[in-house]
Amino acid sequence: MAHEDGDGCCGPDPARQSDGEPGEVRPPWWRDPALLPSTVSGVFLAVGLVLAWSGLEVPALVAQWVALLAGAWTFVPGAIRRLVRGRLGVGLLMTIAAIGAVLLGHVGEAAALAFLFSLAETLEDRAMDRAKEGLRALLSLIPQTARLSRTGGDVTVPVAQIREGDVLVVGAGERVATDGIVAQGRSSIDTSAVTGESIPVGVGPGDPVPAGAVNGSGSLLIEATADGRDNSLTQIVALVEQAHARKGERARLADRIARPLVPVVLVAAALVAGFGLLTGDPWTWIERALVVLVAASPCALAIAVPVTVISAIGSASGFGVVIKSGAAFEQFGTIRTVAFDKTGTLTSNQPQVVDVRTAPAMGREELLGLAAAVESTSTHPLAAAIITAAPGSPAAAQVSEDAGHGITGRVGTRIVRVGSPRWIDPQQLGDDADAMSGEGMSVAVVEADGQAVGLIGIRDELRPEVAETVRMLADQGIETLMLTGDNPRTAAALAAQAGITRVLADQRPADKAAAITDLARTHPTAMVGDGINDAPALATATVGIAMGATGSAAAVESADIAFTGHDLRLIPAALAHARRGRRIMTANIALALAIIIVLFPLALFGVLGLAGVVLVHEAAEVIVILNGIRAARRPSGLPATEAGAALEPVRA
Repeated sequence: MAHEDGDGCCGPDPARQSDGEPGEVRPPWWRDPALLPSTVSGVFLAVGLVLAWSGLEVPALVAQWVALLAGAWTFVPGAIRRLVRGRLGVGLLMTIAAIGAVLLGHVGEAAALAFLFSLAETLEDRAMDRAKEGLRALLSLIPQTARLSRTGGDVTVPVAQIREGDVLVVGAGERVATDGIVAQGRSSIDTSAVTGESIPVGVGPGDPVPAGAVNGSGSLLIEATADGRDNSLTQIVALVEQAHARKGERARLADRIARPLVPVVLVAAALVAGFGLLTGDPWTWIERALVVLVAASPCALAIAVPVTVISAIGSASGFGVVIKSGAAFEQFGTIRTVAFDKTGTLTSNQPQVVDVRTAPAMGREELLGLAAAVESTSTHPLAAAIITAAPGSPAAAQVSEDAGHGITGRVGTRIVRVGSPRWIDPQQLGDDADAMSGEGMSVAVVEADGQAVGLIGIRDELRPEVAETVRMLADQGIETLMLTGDNPRTAAALAAQAGITRVLADQRPADKAAAITDLARTHPTAMVGDGINDAPALATATVGIAMGATGSAAAVESADIAFTGHDLRLIPAALAHARRGRRIMTANIALALAIIIVLFPLALFGVLGLAGVVLVHEAAEVIVILNGIRAARRPSGLPATEAGAALEPVRA
């Protein structure tokens, strides 16, 4: 069973979580064998109730026994194993309560306890198993094979055979198999999936290149600085695994409350039975001890959280927020800090021309036309931004590209070059180039016949709703900050526009995970991201939130929550929804504990027998269920574009 070793009090067993391989595929819920025992238990419980109402007592009893055994199979073996290891949990208390109900002749009540508890545990364990699936997407960034340069010519080998010092041959558009340093060639590389840098960077001899980066238009020889299966990308996988293992240790709210309840109830029942032995009336007091166990059984407590969580999670999915587990929902309601990745989360991940500066006698449109003409055949993201700003420009002739630097072509009678200030001297526009760089722009210098004639500033702009989202979070008392792999100037410029005052730039995946870990130690922290590079931080955060509509599969699977929509204003709306659900959940738990506190002395002193105890428990369960259903109400302040839109399925 998927949850056989689990016990609610202690959370899922970390050892069980690491058993599966990254490539395992979890079946859909209607075909998941782990749900079969709970399904059988529920069906036979319903059949037993119908038969009992019809007066068919023997068939009803048989159906109730089947329901009891099927439900108990999912948690009793694990509870016993934990008891052998000296660990108590709600599963043990539910086991003893069910046994007590059977000994008192109430098999139906025992079957109901077993069904409710097994269903709650199975659904929670299924949600936790999603964590393993994200590793498939992370590992998919590593090619299966790589070309190595050898004395007798190039050879293709499995990536696992790459050793430090080998020379990799990386062609245009190919992915780098392991970390290395450029030994020969020039190109631009796209590291957005690994570092979060939104714009490709030029590389040449001596420059480092991370595993998983995508090469641009030039060919490169790269000397490996790490083995094929021990590089920066595999370290990301390890970080995600470690973070999920730590999360597996985190007990749920109801379990934290129930933890001290278990030994107290067991000791009290033993004392009651022992008192009977001392007074010479053992059977009366043993029966009373069993009634005490049933009275203290967490029937309402077992469903107080699941019914609220299921209602709230179902409602959230209707407005574009997919919450993957009850534990994630509970933690979401405690968040005090939200950390945002920049590229693709706060920004649109589509570089645009945002500023144009020209030399005297050169017009803006003419400058853009010259640049677009020579960039018309380039696949570089900056080229796409320039072409978009000057559509319809005729293509230049005699175009040649210097990989990692820029591009040259003939436009009419003029020789035009477009490239970075490191390659083309901005001349009299040098101060303007520095100012534009200080505002977080990537600057392209345009040169005509050896004379700098203008500058084009390109930047990945903020989503239009970002500033409003930050204000809405501040109104809820939630602090915000930005984590990004981009350079400090770009990050600071965009953070100022967004209203975010705290920025951590030049962050690698491990740096992001470490920063989130430090934050989460003092305040419950959510991380919002969309890329492979965000996966460790998403897994490490108290709650990881992935932008599922545009995010990578690894980010979506590593996170606890995924947005199928794209409007960031869903974050404050979803937080308000989770906080309300947590309040309802807390009220349910308080009611469930109050019932136990009231019933315990009444059962102890014989005021209520088993029938009365069962009646009160059933009434409490109905109240808890009705209250939990209230969590399905949608929050106010939903973005209009998301509240009524047809939702895309989140990628998995």
